[in-house]
Amino acid sequence: MKISLNQAPCYAETEIIIHCPQVDEDILRLVATLRVYQKKLVGILDTDRHLLDAKDILYIDKTDKKTFLYAKNAVYESALQLYELEDALRELDFFRAGRSTIINFRRIESIRPELGGRLLVTMDNKEQVYVSRRYAKEMNEKLRELERSMVK
Repeated sequence: MKISLNQAPCYAETEIIIHCPQVDEDILRLVATLRVYQKKLVGILDTDRHLLDAKDILYIDKTDKKTFLYAKNAVYESALQLYELEDALRELDFFRAGRSTIINFRRIESIRPELGGRLLVTMDNKEQVYVSRRYAKEMNEKLRELERSMVK
């Protein structure tokens, strides 16, 4: 793979163009990674609405019929339902970790198996979130996928 970077003040905005003989899993993964930097979510803190970068969200949780976006230093409420966020963020490496939780795979620091088949995930801000037994298989598959991509 050849990578080129052209910097000049005449460019009005950043543009990324991928030239490839055919689209494969690696190219799709690269495009998904780039898209995470474009995706914005609206979070409500007090009465103010904030535009949040999806990459900054650690996890999403639904409690008492309200959906919350957990960032490193704040917790925002979302007007969207959990399933709507799951659909919008699936291609960006967010995955369902439980009935009421979605985790940003890219913000995981460590994973520890627990009794009963659950996984205890430590996020990069040291918060801990459980992956239920039901979703642990998907999490383990994501880990294997990551390991396979690193071997290539």
